[in-house]
Parts: sequence; C-alpha cells; structure tokens
Amino acid sequence: MIAKRWRWLRDYGYVTLGTVVLALAMTLFLIPARLAAGGVSGLALVIHHHTGWPVGLLTALLNAPLFVLGWRYLGGPRFAARTVYSIVLFSAVVDFAPQLGLAGPVTEDIILNTLYGGVVAGVGAGLIYRGRGTSGGTDILARILARHWHIPMAQSYLISDALVLAAAGMTFGWERAMYALVALYVIGLAADMVSQGAGVIRTALIVTDQAEQVTQRILHDLDRGVTILQGIGGYTGKPRAVLYCVVSRSEVAALKALVHEADPRAFMVIGHAYEALGEGFKDWEEATEG
Repeated sequence: MIAKRWRWLRDYGYVTLGTVVLALAMTLFLIPARLAAGGVSGLALVIHHHTGWPVGLLTALLNAPLFVLGWRYLGGPRFAARTVYSIVLFSAVVDFAPQLGLAGPVTEDIILNTLYGGVVAGVGAGLIYRGRGTSGGTDILARILARHWHIPMAQSYLISDALVLAAAGMTFGWERAMYALVALYVIGLAADMVSQGAGVIRTALIVTDQAEQVTQRILHDLDRGVTILQGIGGYTGKPRAVLYCVVSRSEVAALKALVHEADPRAFMVIGHAYEALGEGFKDWEEATEG
C-alpha cells in the first residue's frame, strides 16, 4: 500500500514538473519565436496568430474533443485523471506565466530559440513520460489509432505534425516552419534521453568459430555475462555460435580488442540500447521506481 502510494506521488511529481517545464519552453522560447513545433500546442500557436486568443486556452479547447475520444477508447477514469491534470496545468502555466515575468523572448536569435526551446520542451515531455502520463493532444489520437485501427503511432505523429508544420509555414513563412521542424526533432531526442536514458549501453552480437575462447575472455576480462545462441551460416549452411552480450559504452574498445585476439575472423555487430536491467546494470527495483 505504501509502495503504491509512493509510486502515485512520484508519477504525479514527474507529470507536474514535466508539464511546467514544457509550458515554460513554450512561453520563453517557442511562442515568442513563432515556432509551431507540431502537436496541438503548435496548432494553437497558429490559431492564436489569426485570432489573438490565448495559446493556453486554445490548447485546452483543442484537446477537449480528443480527451472525450481518449475517455471512450483508452480506459475511462484511469486515463482521464493524469491527462486532464496535465492539459489544465499546461494551459494555465502558458497563459499565466507572462504575468509572473516568465515570458520571452529570452533571445532574438532564432537558432538559439529553436535549440533551447527544443531541449527544454523535450526535457518536459520526457519527465511526463517517466511519470507514465501524457500531455494530451496528438498523443491521444495516435494511441487510439494504434490500438483500434492498427495504424503505427509513428505514422500518426508524422501526419499530424506535418499538417501543423504546413499550417505554420503558410502562417509564419516556410523558413520559420523549417526551424520549427528542427525544434520538433530536438524535442524528440531530448524526450527520449530523459524518459529512456542516454543510451550508454551497448549490445554486441558476435559470430565466431572460437565461441569458448571469446566467451571466457568476456567473462574474465570484462566480467560481463554472455549468452550463447546457435546459428546457421546462410552461405555455408554450417552451424555457427552466436554470442550475445551487453556492455557499457566505455567497454566497447576492450570488447573489440579481445574478440579480435581470440578470433580474428569473427563477425561482430555493436548496437545501442536505452537500458539494461539486471545483474551488472540497473537494479529492477530502481528501474520500476522511475
């Protein structure tokens, strides 16, 4: 019971902090620079330019029909609580922050607004995701389409963001829209880094005829575990051992050296991983606590 309450408080803490940070990215960088970087808030900025209505209020109004759809298709009250909280808080901070002196422009440089706005907004979005929340908007629509019509979320985001950027281009000019696209990309990178980690973990697949030697070197020299898989060479048709291991970024050079020493003819592929859970890496309890 205590653990569940703590998790609830922790999640709402992440959502609250993330929403405030995301809203400040809008008021300090994106709105003053007229960077409609996708999503409902970007569309709200475009409409604000034509109507003069507050961006926060417009964001809430645009989210209302999406929220109704989310309530129906994504889980009712459980979905509603965090989503409504995040939308209302975001809209309030965006509209009232200027009265507290928290409004831009911090700089007139469009490049700085693009980069800093993207990073700050991405950090905010990443914190919301860590709290298992959503900022509403196109995220709701993408989840509905994925769950009920099997349309990939990435495709939904691409289409919705492209439409917003097109509207921004027609409203603010196409050069401004191109900067908004850069900001959108930076937001995605920063959000992934905050919500999933900086990607300091590396995975390695090693195809070798000297599986025992390579395995022992990894076990003893790097003190890392190895999983031995059985593969078949597509060209030769002969069985080949495939080793799978996970190392830190700083251990990659040592791994390549010892594999080459044990089997100069080995084939190795090194990939990125966001997170590794278990012995030698992040503890499961630490991971599930955020």
